[in-house]
Amino acid sequence: MARTEPDHVGFPARLWQTLERHRPGGPFRPRSWRSPLRGPWLTSMFGLVLLIALPVVTITGLLSYIAYGPQFGQAIPGEVGLLHLPYFDWPTSPSWLYRLNQGLHVGLGLVLIPVVLAKLWSVVPKLFAWPPARSAAQVLERLSLLLLVGSILFEIVTGVLNIQYDYIFGFSFYTAHYIGAWVFIAAFVTHVALKLPHMVRALRSRSLRAELRTPLARTTPEPADPYGLVPTDPTKPTISRRGALGLVAGGSLLVGVLTAGQTVGGVLRPLALLLPRGRTRGDGPNDFQVNRTAAAARITASDTGPDWTLELRGGRTTVRLDRRQLVAMPQHTATLPIACVEGWSTTENWTGVRLRDLARLAGVPQPASAHVRSLERRGAFAKATLQSNQVLNPYSLLALSVNGADLSPDHGYPARIIVPALPGVHNTKWVHSIEFRKD
Repeated sequence: MARTEPDHVGFPARLWQTLERHRPGGPFRPRSWRSPLRGPWLTSMFGLVLLIALPVVTITGLLSYIAYGPQFGQAIPGEVGLLHLPYFDWPTSPSWLYRLNQGLHVGLGLVLIPVVLAKLWSVVPKLFAWPPARSAAQVLERLSLLLLVGSILFEIVTGVLNIQYDYIFGFSFYTAHYIGAWVFIAAFVTHVALKLPHMVRALRSRSLRAELRTPLARTTPEPADPYGLVPTDPTKPTISRRGALGLVAGGSLLVGVLTAGQTVGGVLRPLALLLPRGRTRGDGPNDFQVNRTAAAARITASDTGPDWTLELRGGRTTVRLDRRQLVAMPQHTATLPIACVEGWSTTENWTGVRLRDLARLAGVPQPASAHVRSLERRGAFAKATLQSNQVLNPYSLLALSVNGADLSPDHGYPARIIVPALPGVHNTKWVHSIEFRKD
């Protein structure tokens, strides 16, 4: 089968013609890629799925950054220059908002891995086209393609390693993932602008319904294309296009089954093998995920013993309350989820004192924010700043018990923060002080 390739070369023509005469071997030879399934239609089918789903993954990732409160300097990275997002107060309603956001971001990101790999497989001849470009304009197009492929693979690999707590890359995951996301956005938008018309034409060239009815015996290569995807010397097919689509869909479904349980719970929870973080659990009523144990935080029994007191600051004087006094205050129970940035979440029944009652007791009934400090001395878990709406929400608690029992040491005894729709890391455990700020 002859393939139609554009013969026109742009400036500097001599450079492109010289490169054409000195084609490297291996994957740069057209005969290296002979699958009869490759072609614009199959590539466009995978591209259509990614065109719909990748913006969801991207937007939920950026929303997660905002949920961490960058206006308080507690999102990573802090100073982002031109990559600054329009900050706003993260809402507390619905209470499952952050759970949904991170479930989509992590879960859908993992589910799309088979589709991304299939899309890369379908266009791999184009990645090794020679010469790499035939004009200065194509150089820019190839550069955007390189950034697109590199950034999406970087985001996937670092994201999966972060879920596994495996920071072998030696740099800040959050900073690199955030910057990588913006590189991907720029490359993705450029690629869509350049390729969308081609994708639409390719999708219209064949019927999906017809392809799903075509068995292996009647599977033939797509017509010759000018982009180098259809092989010039195809081999005999070993799988039909419907088989290839089914294989990728089945892979995504399997990843979904092995992932979704950490967010939706229920019967899928034991199957959540791809998210081992959070699988450490407590006992009895405290039998749910522990992301950071008391031992890891270096919290000892003497830290949380009878001498422990909570300090409330912001008013004219500091108010100190021991646990007995907190238990004697009006208690409120709220059924709230707690969700981690890595995707796991759980819903429990929390009981304690409303944060707005503590703010009133401290002498700041309408705080602009509240700064919470833990007995833990260092790290992201040691402190958090809450927005005004997070402090004043009637379901925001300084929790003293969960599911009818005292908090366990690993879940934050003697007291922890629990706020609707707040990222798990900011539901501070082992609370030592709360400063209610007026501005």
